[in-house]
Amino acid sequence: MSREAYQIPTGSGSNFAGQGANATRAVDPLGEHASINYLCGDCGTKFPLKRNEAIRCRECGCRVLYKERTKRMVQFEAR
Repeated sequence: MSREAYQIPTGSGSNFAGQGANATRAVDPLGEHASINYLCGDCGTKFPLKRNEAIRCRECGCRVLYKERTKRMVQFEAR
């Protein structure tokens, strides 16, 4: 599937995998307050970051952050 053909799933009426109570991405209708959970590379703290926040751990100040792995199944076609 090409990048241009991808359609963003909407949460209307169905519960997508990974978008339950423990979803890693919280999105509001306007997209202004969307946040993604990150994991600090130094102290291991989990915390959400919004789009315009500084890329820095709130506990130790480390700038090495990792995105949490998705709960959704990801499958690739290998040749």
